Amino acid sequence: MRGPHNILRLIRTGATFERTGAMKVVLEAMDAPPALRLVARVLGWPFQWLGYRGDPSMPPLVRALTALGPAYIKFGQIFSTRPDVVGDELAIQLRVLQDKLPAFSTREAKRTVERELGTKCDELFSSFSEPIAAASLAQVHKAVDRKSGEIVAVKVLRPGIEKAFQKDIDAFYAAASIVDRLSPSSRRLKPLDVIDHFNGVVMAELDLRLESSAAAEFAANTKDDAGFRVPEVKWDLSGRRVMTLEWADGINAADLKAVEAGGHDRIELGERILRYFLLHALRDGYFHGDMHQGNLKIAEDGTIIALDFGIMGRLDEYTRRVYAEILFGFIRKDYQRVAEVHFEAGYVPADRDVDEFARALRSVGEPIFGMDASRISMARLLTYLFEVTERFGMETRTELILLQRTMVVVEGVSRTLNPNINIWKVARPVVEDYVRKNVGPAALAKDLYKTARVLSRFGPRLPQLAEKMLIEASNPKPKEEPRGTSLVLITAIALASAAIGASVASLF
Repeated sequence: MRGPHNILRLIRTGATFERTGAMKVVLEAMDAPPALRLVARVLGWPFQWLGYRGDPSMPPLVRALTALGPAYIKFGQIFSTRPDVVGDELAIQLRVLQDKLPAFSTREAKRTVERELGTKCDELFSSFSEPIAAASLAQVHKAVDRKSGEIVAVKVLRPGIEKAFQKDIDAFYAAASIVDRLSPSSRRLKPLDVIDHFNGVVMAELDLRLESSAAAEFAANTKDDAGFRVPEVKWDLSGRRVMTLEWADGINAADLKAVEAGGHDRIELGERILRYFLLHALRDGYFHGDMHQGNLKIAEDGTIIALDFGIMGRLDEYTRRVYAEILFGFIRKDYQRVAEVHFEAGYVPADRDVDEFARALRSVGEPIFGMDASRISMARLLTYLFEVTERFGMETRTELILLQRTMVVVEGVSRTLNPNINIWKVARPVVEDYVRKNVGPAALAKDLYKTARVLSRFGPRLPQLAEKMLIEASNPKPKEEPRGTSLVLITAIALASAAIGASVASLF
């Protein structure tokens, strides 16, 4: 319900940051100029009594985010993977948001299981532990399946989480509306569309049946990926508010001392996490959208075990090719081609100068090549990229929001394991392999073959369709002349594609 009460919610957000001391922490992490710090304090101080008190035992920013609710916690989880942006100390503090939040009672969790599965918890599980991990939306219990004797992980949604999240989302819509109305220059970022996207992702995450399905699909896609595993879903013990997976033993990826003590190669692990993320996004068009350390375990044999499949990203084949060409262009330092791909895909308005855009991209790309990650300020790089996109009128691509966000998170995880990782060097073989197989003459032949297969199903109807379109084109209504002409052109292209597709079918 997007009403005036959300203004109070936004004021309370600022007041909570002021009351908990998080405002000062954030401004220092941002290295905000003195003028901005003064304005923030002047506006925040009078209203701090409206802010939530939070848990005084927690660090200021963690205290503020947990007091404000699950949607704010999600943002904290993202920054917990970016020590290069918020600093090492703050990133470590924020990691408790990944899986160490206050839990709800085991009794309430058992009641949820019984309501959802329609059977007494003791009849389903021979043992059911206290919470072993608690995140923003749900918590996990270790249990033993009474029927099979297998150890399993039972994920249970927090009571009332849907209502709590909707309250946060409503406040975000209010903030986006204010930005949209008062800052015309920010409309290209599509703040309302961004919140729509975030809302859709979260609503899907609150139905554990969808998460179970996502886990099963992800497992099928990655079953042959050496050193990467997805636990099996136990469908008979899963529902809308409960999901059960096979138990996966391993070290939390955030526990660097334990990773080293286990004899694992941190450098190789960091590279493998980044490489597999790119492989899943490009090869499968389906990737884990929440790959922070809390959702990754390292098995005894070094296998990376992925957990928590509430947020998954999907890319269509065209978007994957565009994304790969952009990455490939950066890797080859072919900034002209990167600029052209942006224009071809409609990411940059057609009235802008492609050569000037290529020069701007070069100014972003050149400084990062030949450097290890420890010498790159991601905060400054992101700031400059924002300035470039604003200058050229690029709009936010909502279909790429999750991909971009996850790329930031995954790079942060990889850099935590290997501070000197070179993301471009790791990405190169994955991107080159994808481009070789999916961009160019071979890809064109495959596309034409697929087109021919589709058109073949309509073969008997093509003559009648062509005749109808030709009649409409020769006798167009005054306002429909362009439409008739375009239909003739489409028919000609379709028939030509069918002919070409048939000629290349023998290649496959």
